Amino acid sequence: MSAEKIHHPLIELTIARIKETVREPEAMFWIFVFPVLFAIGLGIAFRDRPPEKIPVAIDSRMNDSARVAELISKSSRVKPKILSPEYAFQDLRTGKVALVVSRNPELGPSQSRDTDKIKLLRDGADFFLIYDPTRSESQTARLAVNDALQAGMGRKDVILVQDKEVREPGARYIDFLIPGLVGMNLMGSGMWGVGFAIVFARTRKLLKRYAATPMRRSHYLLAFMLSRMIFLIWEVGMVVLCGWILFNVKVYGSLLDLTVVSIIGSLTFAGMGLLVASRATTIEAASGWMNFIMLPMYLLSGCFFSYSRFPEFMQPFIRALPLTALNDAMRAVINQGAPLFNSWLELLVLALWGLISFAIALRIFRWQ
Repeated sequence: MSAEKIHHPLIELTIARIKETVREPEAMFWIFVFPVLFAIGLGIAFRDRPPEKIPVAIDSRMNDSARVAELISKSSRVKPKILSPEYAFQDLRTGKVALVVSRNPELGPSQSRDTDKIKLLRDGADFFLIYDPTRSESQTARLAVNDALQAGMGRKDVILVQDKEVREPGARYIDFLIPGLVGMNLMGSGMWGVGFAIVFARTRKLLKRYAATPMRRSHYLLAFMLSRMIFLIWEVGMVVLCGWILFNVKVYGSLLDLTVVSIIGSLTFAGMGLLVASRATTIEAASGWMNFIMLPMYLLSGCFFSYSRFPEFMQPFIRALPLTALNDAMRAVINQGAPLFNSWLELLVLALWGLISFAIALRIFRWQ
């Protein structure tokens, strides 16, 4: 009985697929090394550090531009620099400064230098804050500059407000990033690892030889999906472990829940990889189809920034994408510590994508 289990075609095919992957250094690099290097690079770029001061320009035509710059420099959020109107306008237009402080509302190369018509209050306290309201940093700079000028001109606060700083690891960008990298890695390794292997075997006429054996088509396709499970611990564990050791990214939920989400996500994208490779006859064709499927999800599914930035009418479509569902379920477990049943809708979306993809791939798959 045990001998029959050991030599079952599905087991033998799965072992063969694992050996093929291990013998390919490029595949091992992209599956295990690249996601870790990617996480380290982005983690260093967005590490914990004080927020940088926003640069603002002071119109050099003002007689008291040095005093104005001194008042604004007392703010912890902005960094003033005195510039001529031409350079101030150019830096504002190119995004080098977020705001310009002037007494002339017409800023630019052709601005009028007639400032006598502008009514000045005591100590020159009447200013124009010139900025682009669609830029969030400009809005922040506007509030900071206004507060600094008002305080410098003698404004007194009506009530006393005291700051209390709270730093929670779950609120950092790296905490948002790690689950997205795990999801992105599962999608990439599932689709590229499965799809390319099948198309490559087809181009080398290996599938034609397999077709002459008593092997079932379902066994061959399932072997690819099962082989993904063997590498799953390393694919997910390396990124999560790296985030924990280097950046203190904690998994607040259950490791069992994280494993279940990872397995479902891996099987889903393995099924989609099978579907893409079921008819493709060249590497170029498979690559084109995979990029067509994956690139929109890289952009829309919240790997690097929240998909809530997209318009409201796009939200149902975005949430129906498999990578969005996987990322949301990952973040619910890792960042929020939510139980698995809280992500039932996301898991249902993943299961439907995986089952439908595998069923269609099984039906339309061609050996040659």
